[in-house]
Amino acid sequence: MFLLLLALMIISVHGQTQYFRIEPKDVKVHEGGEVILQCEVAHLSGMVQWTKDGFALGFSPTIPFSPRYSMVGDFKNGVYNLRVVNASLEDDAEFQCQVGPKGFHKAIRANARLSVISPPSSIEMVGHPPNSKIEIKENEEFKLECLVKNAKPAAKIVWYRGDVELKLDKRDDKVTEVVASNKKAKRFDVSSTIRLQPTAEDDYADYTCEARHEALPPDMPLRVTVQLSVLYPPGLPYIEGYTEGETIRRGQSVELVCRSRGGNPPAQLIWYKNGEQIRMAYRTAGRLSENVYSFKADASDNKAKYRCEASNIMSPAPLKAEVLLTVFFAPSQVTISGPTEARVGDTVPLTCTTQPSNPPADIKWAIGGRQVRNATQRTVSAPEGGWITTSNTSAVMAPEQRSLVVLCHGLNKQLTENVVTTHTINVLYPPGPPTISGYVKGTHIAAGTLQKISCISSGGNPLATLTWYKNDKKIPSTIKTAQDKSISAEVTILANVTDNEAIYKCEATNPATEIPLFETIQLSVHFPPDHVRIKKEPEELRAGTIATLTCDGSSSNPPAEMSWWREGISVTEGITNSSKPGLHGGVVSSIQLKLNVTPEIDGDVYTCQASNAALMRSAHEAITMNVLYKPVFNEPNETQLTGTEGQNLILAPSASGHPSTISYTWTKDRTPLNPGEYIHVEGPLLNFTRLHRSHSGMYTCEATNSEGSSTLTFNVTVQYAASIIETSEGVSVPPGKNAELWCKLDGSPLTSDHVSWRRSDYPDMLHRTNVTWSNGTSFLVVKNAVKEDIGNFRCAVNNGLGEESFKDIFLTVEHKPIMDQSPSLSKSASNSGDTAKLVCRVSAAPAVNFTWSRDGSIISTDHHKYLIEYKKLDEVHYESVLLIRNIEVANYGRYECIGRNALGFATQTVRLSVTSIPDTPTNLAVYNVSHDSLTLGWEPGFDGGLAQSFRLRYRIATSGPNSNNYKYEDTSNATRYVVTGLELGTQYVFSVMAMNKMGASKYLPDTLKATTSSVPPPSLPSRGSGSASSKAGSGMVLVLGSIFGAILLLMNLVVVACCLRRRRSRLASAKHAPGASEQGSNKSATIEMYAPSSYNETVTGET
Repeated sequence: MFLLLLALMIISVHGQTQYFRIEPKDVKVHEGGEVILQCEVAHLSGMVQWTKDGFALGFSPTIPFSPRYSMVGDFKNGVYNLRVVNASLEDDAEFQCQVGPKGFHKAIRANARLSVISPPSSIEMVGHPPNSKIEIKENEEFKLECLVKNAKPAAKIVWYRGDVELKLDKRDDKVTEVVASNKKAKRFDVSSTIRLQPTAEDDYADYTCEARHEALPPDMPLRVTVQLSVLYPPGLPYIEGYTEGETIRRGQSVELVCRSRGGNPPAQLIWYKNGEQIRMAYRTAGRLSENVYSFKADASDNKAKYRCEASNIMSPAPLKAEVLLTVFFAPSQVTISGPTEARVGDTVPLTCTTQPSNPPADIKWAIGGRQVRNATQRTVSAPEGGWITTSNTSAVMAPEQRSLVVLCHGLNKQLTENVVTTHTINVLYPPGPPTISGYVKGTHIAAGTLQKISCISSGGNPLATLTWYKNDKKIPSTIKTAQDKSISAEVTILANVTDNEAIYKCEATNPATEIPLFETIQLSVHFPPDHVRIKKEPEELRAGTIATLTCDGSSSNPPAEMSWWREGISVTEGITNSSKPGLHGGVVSSIQLKLNVTPEIDGDVYTCQASNAALMRSAHEAITMNVLYKPVFNEPNETQLTGTEGQNLILAPSASGHPSTISYTWTKDRTPLNPGEYIHVEGPLLNFTRLHRSHSGMYTCEATNSEGSSTLTFNVTVQYAASIIETSEGVSVPPGKNAELWCKLDGSPLTSDHVSWRRSDYPDMLHRTNVTWSNGTSFLVVKNAVKEDIGNFRCAVNNGLGEESFKDIFLTVEHKPIMDQSPSLSKSASNSGDTAKLVCRVSAAPAVNFTWSRDGSIISTDHHKYLIEYKKLDEVHYESVLLIRNIEVANYGRYECIGRNALGFATQTVRLSVTSIPDTPTNLAVYNVSHDSLTLGWEPGFDGGLAQSFRLRYRIATSGPNSNNYKYEDTSNATRYVVTGLELGTQYVFSVMAMNKMGASKYLPDTLKATTSSVPPPSLPSRGSGSASSKAGSGMVLVLGSIFGAILLLMNLVVVACCLRRRRSRLASAKHAPGASEQGSNKSATIEMYAPSSYNETVTGET
């Protein structure tokens, strides 16, 4: 009781207990949005915090592990709202506002559900892009599936056909939960499937799937639409432009239009005429197809059936529409058949026939200008359409008429069109007799001339037909009709032999004559012989026999005169003439010639000539005399032939004989010649395609035919280049003795004048040597040989054919060893741990033996540290290489190489040190000069034990030694280099230095000067050849160049002053640095210990 009273007293003292003034409530928020969960506490005493699914968020207004959460409000008044920004599906949870206890205040709690909603991310028709067309056959069932993804909560799907919502029983909806990786953020995919069986009315229909969701704006739902393309057959075609029963006139323009509505795809329309396809081109507009066929009606369109067929891929069979045309047309022409000639009193039958007409045409006759009324008429159908009308009548030929004109009219009364034709009948009368003019009987016509003969006939109806005959054979003529009712026929005769005594006849006829009227003449023609024929007896001619040549001429009027000619010269001896009657009233003349056959007449032409004196024309025939005899060689230009080895040579003798078939045989030195790779024989032709020295010799050609044989001989000499067959080898002599060198030679021609001995570095060749010649061998004697005679003596031979042949013969003069004192061999360098290479070279004869030592002790190769290699460089030069493995400090120092032979010995000291910068090259010299380049060469110094390269430095001699005036060329490791791009006729100063990876040597002093050639090549203009204007331009360039040079000089002076100041600063500091030297050397103490001396330590001694 006491406690209760105490509590009541405390409560009364402290006021009411804490409670929720505003409790948290369930809230929905869009994903990415912001929301506030309210929590207000009255009479707050305890501490306030929020929890999420039981996890405390803390008492601080800022929640460190979830920066999107914060407590906001008026904390003093108990407002502790929870603010959530950028809401995500992870925030979909149960939140609780908790107030802790304090004193007599109990803890209080209130829950609120935060629901995060998310609109769908996409909507699609499964398998169909948006706004695509779906092609489906009519009445074929198919399904549409709509898929809405990633919504929370699940979206609702609504289907539309067009703008009308579909209420479908056959609908399959499915909701699928999509769990994210954190398993809290859940979304939902919704799919809806509907099944359709479209008809033609669904063609072009839009089907839309709409997703509705509370997170989407009501006026902006997600939608996707597809359109159906329903395939169905087209509608029946129909024809416009003509109504059956309507009549069309021929030539009228007709346009038949075939249309078909509906169908997917649109119908294909094809026009047919009488079953034959005539037009396939059609056009479509939407679901309407149209094919327009335009034409001009003609007779073939009458009763023609025009059919239009419509079809598409859905048509089981084409749909058809057709019309039958009726075309009216008049006959295109009428034709009269019947005789065109008749005698007086004859009755002539006539028939008139029309071309097809629709309706049938009527025929009207008019004979001699008067209408005929008693003509018969009948009509038959034409195969091609329409009707053919035929009418018969007759006409009687009255006297005193020359012709009768008949007219036939074909009239289509429906069209009021009329066609007409005429027919003329001629009345026949006989002509007058023919008369010939143009030739007087008994006159002579020369063959080859033109002769015109004319025949004239008067009167007759029709006029007479005149025909010419030659010896009763019809010949052509030129017909002319005169105004006086007469006719003439003229023949033009090119007189020939057949016209002599020929009978020409002219006949006159017309239909009124039963027997032709005619007149004749006979011609006389002079003609020469057409040809002559020669006969020869016997057929084969041989020397020593007698031949008879008989020449018969052809017929001639008057008789021909006969003669023989040999090679254009008349033959008068052995001649006999005769004659006999010939063809066409002419005379055949003959002439005979007897002659002795000799070889000289072989090939001669004998000509027979037959001349007609009256016409001054002749005929000729020639015969070539073929005399059988053995071959005879034509005398060649020369039989002594010379050729050069490697070239070609052709022997081509020619022989004549009869028969002309001649076989040829070649022999060499009386031995049958066998063709080879370079020898080809073709009849009399002997072809050396590539002469060889073995081809020299005597060649004989034998020509043979059936009458015998003969020979011709050639002497062939082959010249070839001189060559060296053998030389002396290993010639070695003691000093003061004569040395004999010899050279054995071969060649054609070959004399001592073709041989020479020479040596480029041997100026006293003439006095020091003696040359002799014996049996193809040249001897060179070097008198009193000395060491300077050591070297190659060149034996050269050249006889003017081919290239010079030469061979070097080395002469060795015995001498004691002489060491190679090159600077690069007196030193060697290698770093610690590497392998050092020391080289010693010597000149000696005979061969030399090497010994290496150090500090007086001979170095043995038994120890693995050392390896000695021995090389013979040439006949008198030898080399020894000492390899020291795994270099240590103790290995640096001097090594002695001793070379020894029977005549003495020589020594050389090689100093081994660590690697260093290379020595400066020496002996810089100029080797070649051109107008814009110089070729320089130098001797390399010691390379410091490393691979070295070189750099050339040069400037124009007139410029100062300023560094800006120099140009540089890196030559790699080459010791000869061509400097290009130099100016014409300009002096330059050159120097060179060496480099390796340790550093660079000093340049040689600028003592080498060289000048480029002042003579330009032909392609370049010489100095001073420019015009005055170019000189002025050069002057301007010189002024500008001087100004620019002064500016550069000023800038260089500034730079040099700065550099000198910096250098003084460095030198001042370097003086106080330990180990500094004036040379700035960076070598170690070991290098300085074994620094090379300045004198040569090579010693040569005698044994």
